[in-house]
This record gives sequence, structure tokens and C-alpha cells, in this order.
Amino acid sequence: MEESAFSRFKSRLQSDLETLKREERFYTPNLLSSAQGPRIIMQGRSYVNLCSNNYLGLAQDPAVIAAAHEALDQFGFGLGAGRVVCSMTLHQQLEERLAAFKGREAALVCQTGYDTNLAVLSTLAGEGDVVISDAMNHASIIDGCRLSHAERRTYPHADLEALEACLRETQSARTRFIVTDGVFSMDGDLAPVPAMVALAEQYQALLYVDDAHGDGVLGKTGRGILEHFELEGQAALEIGTLSKALGGVGGFVASDREVTQTLYQRSRTFIFSTGHLPPMVAAGLIAALDVIQREPERLERLWENTGKLRSGLQDLGFDTGASVTPIVPVIVGEAANAMALGRELRKEGIYVQAFTYPVVPKDKARVRCMVSAAHSPEDVEEALRAFAATGQKLRLI
Repeated sequence: MEESAFSRFKSRLQSDLETLKREERFYTPNLLSSAQGPRIIMQGRSYVNLCSNNYLGLAQDPAVIAAAHEALDQFGFGLGAGRVVCSMTLHQQLEERLAAFKGREAALVCQTGYDTNLAVLSTLAGEGDVVISDAMNHASIIDGCRLSHAERRTYPHADLEALEACLRETQSARTRFIVTDGVFSMDGDLAPVPAMVALAEQYQALLYVDDAHGDGVLGKTGRGILEHFELEGQAALEIGTLSKALGGVGGFVASDREVTQTLYQRSRTFIFSTGHLPPMVAAGLIAALDVIQREPERLERLWENTGKLRSGLQDLGFDTGASVTPIVPVIVGEAANAMALGRELRKEGIYVQAFTYPVVPKDKARVRCMVSAAHSPEDVEEALRAFAATGQKLRLI
């Protein structure tokens, strides 16, 4: 019998999967049987968790959980409709709180941070416009630019001369968007925002900053990269996520009211998605914002833990790259070395994730450590002991 079209299709997929396995680029599910926290349980074993964006420990905070429980009892499990059909008062309250948190006129919440970039870029950047994007921007930004009908330009990572060249070459465009991550998720470095603000003003462009890894982390009060640089309000559009430092799920855009209202009226990803945030998640996020304001010591602990881990890794001889944030990569070069380091660390009870090409450049494979305020000093010390042992075993240090 002739092989069916679906069988041939599956064979092609299987061949591609086998190639990923041979190249040590095949990811397998890691299933937790505990809450997301500084220590987690997987397959019956406890690990120090260096693999989470739960920067402030809010995902397992009692006040956040209590608020979610109360909302579940009052509002039920789901919204049951798209936001243009109906929202709940909790969604409005959350958006008002997020706008205040970012010091902006308005905010609009979307299903995820990924969806937020798709919604904003595909809706606001159209024919006659130009989007100018950093080469190391997150995949959601890249896909949002692709979905727009704007001309696309890409400049080498953080290369301000190349960015300015793009701006000079596109001065006839209707609107130009300079699009950048605030914190770059693989290296933990910062966008040169002060210079980008100046270029945007000089060339009459709009600065678009995705602050996914900055909200709750950067700035004196955790309000993000613009507060960090004392440039609050100097970006036209600020994109945030609710699934990292705030401990929940979702994303948002903070800007002027004309922007959020346009997205509410025209964004396909917003209009045609049913449900959005369940009410209990919205309530938990409001409580998380309360905790951030009420307990500034969490931010202090986050940076204390970050400094201790990064300096300890550097003292051992590991390369932590350009990181200046709680994202601390340990760059080892070859994919096989990164995968081996990840496996050996897990044997030592340290949960990290190895990343290889195409997520990172071919010669920059790494394990990535994510620090939390919820880690104890003992957690950090245990991690450093494990890195010392595994690094020596694999002859990486």
C-alpha cells in the first residue's frame, strides 16, 4: 500500500526531531509537582530553582493566593467572553493600577506578554511606517513586526550608530518605531535607553520598550527600566508582562489613552480572543502590586542574591557575559558542554535550563540562572558549590 501523505509528513517531522537530538538541541518537559518557588519538586526530588522568572516570589505569596481565592468565590472560574463583549470590574481595576504603576495615562491588559507585542505592533504599525528592531529582541517582537504591514529594519544588538543610520535612511516614513527589549532575556544586559530616547527625539521617532524583565526588578521602586534611568514617561509605548515578577499570567501595554483605545477597537488578537485573564488571576495581580509597594525589601533581597550569585560564579572562573540583572547566564560555548553542565547540575539538585542555537548564537551555548528574592543565602551557596563541583568535573573551569 502506498504511504499516505500524513505518514510522509510525520516521517519528515521525525527526521527533524532526530537531528535536534543528535545536536543536543532537543528539549523535554520538566514537570513540577510543587508550587513555583525558590525550591521545587520534580519527580519526587527537591531542587534549588534557578529557572524561574518569579523574581519577587509573588507566585507563591500568601496574600496573592488569598486574593485569588476570594475572587474565584465571587466571580467564578472564567470570563466566558471576549473583552469587547464584557469585562469584569477586576480587569478595569487591574488596568488602572498598572497605568498608575508605570506612571502612564492608561493601560490595556492582554492574554500574555507575547500576545501584547503581537497586538500592539500588528495594529499600530502599518503601511507607510517603519519598525526598527534590535537584532536580539524577543521572538514576540520579531513576530509582531512580521505581522505588521510596516517596513522592517533590524540593527545589530545595541549598536547606536547602526540605529541612527536606520533613522536617517527612513525620514520619509509616516511613523517610525524604535523597538527594543529593556532587559535582554538571554544575556541579562540592558538596552541603552538614554541614548535611544535622545535619538527618538532627534529623529521624531516613537520609542517602544518591552520591559518584561524590568517590571518589578529595575528602578528604585521596581517600576522598570525607565525608572532605572530616571526617564519615566520618555517612551511612547511601554510593554509589560504579568507572568514574571508579578507572578501571574498576561501582558499589558501602558501609554496614552488614544493608544489603548485604538488597540481595544482594532487589535485582532485582543478582539477575537475569548476569556483573557480569569478574574482570580486579575485579583491576584492587583494583590501582587500591593505587595510590591508594601514590601520594598523584596527588591533589596533580589539584588543581594543576584550580586552574590554572579560574583560567586565569576570567582569560580565562569563567564557570565554582559549581565547586569537577575538573569545570569553561564556561557560555555559548545552546545554539548551546555547540555552536559545542565544535566550535571540537576544531579546536584540545581534546576537550570541549557540554551543552544538557534535560541543563542552557535558559539554562545549556556545555562541560564534566574535569581529570586525568595532564595535564601543558603540556596545561593548550595548553587555555587554545585557549579564548582560540576565545572571542575567537566573541565569548564
